[in-house]
Amino acid sequence: MQLDQRLVDAAVDQMNRRWPADQYGGAAAVYLEDGQILTSVCLDNINAGVTLCHETGAICQAYTLDKRVTASVCVGREADSTEIFVLAPCGICQERLALWGPEVQVAVGDPAGWAARTLLEVNPYYWASRFAQGSGWPSEAEHLA
Repeated sequence: MQLDQRLVDAAVDQMNRRWPADQYGGAAAVYLEDGQILTSVCLDNINAGVTLCHETGAICQAYTLDKRVTASVCVGREADSTEIFVLAPCGICQERLALWGPEVQVAVGDPAGWAARTLLEVNPYYWASRFAQGSGWPSEAEHLA
């Protein structure tokens, strides 16, 4: 499945269910190869070292289900604001999504609101390419080795 407004809307819906409008909110959604959408939110904690990104739950659930992630989006909203913004995946989430290859689409913020980019476009110098067996990007088997 390609990243589209339906996936963004699923993340926004999850955020709105989890956090009231007067609080900061955020959520993520991923498409699986069969079109299923998984959503998740971050794990907030007083100890910032144990928090998790919004995408983490959905990524782990996809992996648990042995399903391939094809697209991912993370959204946020400041407290007392109606403006929704899109956050590109952090480096750690890029690493998590890399398991499914360089063509996984991720949402990035842009002047129009958001745009879809592949992991390869977001990270053209992916460090693990050094360990790919001639393909330019490590295979799923190489990620799991």
